[in-house]
Amino acid sequence: MKKRIISVMIITIVIFMFAGCASTTRTVTRVSVEEVADQSGNWNDTDSRLVAEQMIKDLMYRSWLQDFVLEEDRKPVLVVGTIRNLSSEHIQSETFIKDIERELINSGKVKFVAGNKERTEVRKERLEQQSYASDETAKRLAVESGADFMLQGGIKSNIDASGSKAVKFYQVDLELVNVESNEKVWIGSKEIKKYVKKSKMKW
Repeated sequence: MKKRIISVMIITIVIFMFAGCASTTRTVTRVSVEEVADQSGNWNDTDSRLVAEQMIKDLMYRSWLQDFVLEEDRKPVLVVGTIRNLSSEHIQSETFIKDIERELINSGKVKFVAGNKERTEVRKERLEQQSYASDETAKRLAVESGADFMLQGGIKSNIDASGSKAVKFYQVDLELVNVESNEKVWIGSKEIKKYVKKSKMKW
């Protein structure tokens, strides 16, 4: 009798366990990449995209560009250098760099060359072509387009928190430097401020 009761109890427990697992559901909703989905108040893809768009737009309308075209009679060649994450958050600076590169290329007002990491891979390919590709298709060495200007900068952040409320402040600073003369021809700054309120949060 006891064995039968124990068996029934075990079966009942197993049934409840399966029922509990079956009741767990997950809902996935696709949203547009253009839609702002700010859940934590941290730096996100929307911040990266909007800051890149606004800063490159400002860069393209400053006098350095017109001065260069009038003097050299050609479009300037740009390269993006290091964009440092100087904030307290883990920010994928590579994503921000790609947003900047896209805006530079799409502007149509400048020429753009690959960055340091990309150049290393391309140069390796070009060297291998000297040994393994036909003479007709092998690409020549030492004919790269040299950059006239390098874009560098950093992302900083600050948090002013009290209890469950906080103000998150981000500042992005970019500088365009003449590669030959080290002259800074443009300096841009973009600020973002977010007010975050949660019932319980550790800052």
